[in-house]
Amino acid sequence: MAAMPIRTRKWPAGVPCWADLTVPDVPAAQAFYAAVLGWSFTDTADEYGGYVIGQVDGAAAAGIGPTPQPGIPSAWTLYLASDDVDGTARKITDAGGTMLLPPGDVGPLGRLCVAADPTGAVFGVWQAGGHIGAELHSEPGGLTWEDLRTPDPDTARAFYTSVFGYETQSLEMAGPGYTTFTLPGGDEQAPLGGMGPMFGAPEGTPPHWLLYFGVTDTDAALAGAVAAGGSQPMPAHDSPFGRMGSVMDPFGAVFTVIQTDGSMPPPER
Repeated sequence: MAAMPIRTRKWPAGVPCWADLTVPDVPAAQAFYAAVLGWSFTDTADEYGGYVIGQVDGAAAAGIGPTPQPGIPSAWTLYLASDDVDGTARKITDAGGTMLLPPGDVGPLGRLCVAADPTGAVFGVWQAGGHIGAELHSEPGGLTWEDLRTPDPDTARAFYTSVFGYETQSLEMAGPGYTTFTLPGGDEQAPLGGMGPMFGAPEGTPPHWLLYFGVTDTDAALAGAVAAGGSQPMPAHDSPFGRMGSVMDPFGAVFTVIQTDGSMPPPER
């Protein structure tokens, strides 16, 4: 197998570039994700409030930080890259999105904002400084895919296309109303992610970005998740894209694991 594709330069604007999780107990989350995804962790400086970065062989995969205030549900947040987060924030509000955390610096690491699209799905925008975002991708332990799940995918597609310039393509094998998205002129055979309806999510599930992390063995990862205090909301299943299964961590945050050996070429990002 080829060496892991480790990213060392900043991600192009519009590309999913980072993900992080907020939880009430960061050390317990570290133990869980180490068991399921094989992460080791490195702390950021004290001024970042207990935020830790999950790594695979020293390459940054995703972050975990403390819940900013009691009562906020634990959830994964996907970040999309930007060369100008303030300009992107203006586009978000102009296109009907809602700013939840206005643009601000994260020390020398970068600049970010957090927003909700017009259907209610929350996402972040990251302008790289010293931290480019994910260094590991499309490999076991790394982010491999992301799906927007919303009851109004057409409105969401119009929003993200307006803000980030995406081009979308139907993918019938993934279900009705589902499209992939690429950057303008991007390779349709290597899309950046997908957008579609809720696909039978439990009643009351809000619109959200669902993150997929690579594993070498889906069934083993799911068993490890249950043993570590998580749960498996839906059984594992085989798909044209690999064997996958849903995980709920001990704090209620949901993500998907998908079996990958790194042999599929990652999108040219």
